[in-house]
Amino acid sequence: MMNKIVSVLALLMPTLLSAQSKVFVTRDITPESLVRIYKALGREATGRVAVKISTGEKGNPNYLKPTLICDLVNEVNGTIVECNTAYGGARASFAEHWQTIHEHGFDSLFVVDLMDEEGEMKIPVRDRKHIKYDIVGNHLARYDFMINLAHFKGHPMGGFGGVLKNSSIGVASANGKANIHTAGYQEVVEGLWDHVENQEGFLESMAAAAQAVHEYFNRGRNILYIAVMNNMTVDCDCVSEPEPVKMKDYGILASLDPVALDQACLDIVFGMTASEGNDNEPLKERISSRHGTHTVDYAEQIGLGSKKYKLISIDKK
Repeated sequence: MMNKIVSVLALLMPTLLSAQSKVFVTRDITPESLVRIYKALGREATGRVAVKISTGEKGNPNYLKPTLICDLVNEVNGTIVECNTAYGGARASFAEHWQTIHEHGFDSLFVVDLMDEEGEMKIPVRDRKHIKYDIVGNHLARYDFMINLAHFKGHPMGGFGGVLKNSSIGVASANGKANIHTAGYQEVVEGLWDHVENQEGFLESMAAAAQAVHEYFNRGRNILYIAVMNNMTVDCDCVSEPEPVKMKDYGILASLDPVALDQACLDIVFGMTASEGNDNEPLKERISSRHGTHTVDYAEQIGLGSKKYKLISIDKK
């Protein structure tokens, strides 16, 4: 019997190793193209739909604008969801966060939910190397489906921010963010920045938390991922005064596999040839100096997805 199992696995192995996740791409960054790439994924967002974005720090001009995402949010009858930050600034308290949401125009077009405003809850993580659970806003339980709508850009600590960061740090409550940033060292915000020397642990904790959120939504069947590659500075939307944008906008990518999607975005950035008005070197340096690609490597290692992908254009030829 064992020999038969081994034989079957041997026959299947070439197929398994060559399997590629589909990553759809459009070079058109418009409200209409966001809807088109969502539909290209072939997974309908049903029930109570959370659309996870970053509302952007006060003073930061690079966050995904409400006018860009409005058609998609309306298409799925979605609710914009966020959580408070853990580093100070204009989104560390609920009052200030709501003010920032208002100033950035989200509450005039959408229903918005700060998921940790009434507390937090712990969801299980499969990989417990660093964090033993993921601490998220307890309003997460309100939703049946999540659209992870990320702005791809750099990040001061993680090197880059894509869909994996948007699922992990983004969905975590303020205390959950402390737990991830310190690789499980502490579960409360106080003193957060005193215990961040474990960079590898931080990156691996992001991967583990992203996997927890993925599996929370019906073992990954009720979640999808979209990344908008525009306004790509070296800094995150969480930085109030980011470095200038030096790269040209690229497009929108989407996948059911978050690992493949972040990998595709990284490959686009690192595969560019720098030219006048399109300098990818600062972002490459930011990612490399923080060892940011390790988040994607580790996410694949723990079984969240695959770095192997097939890029499929939805643009008319």
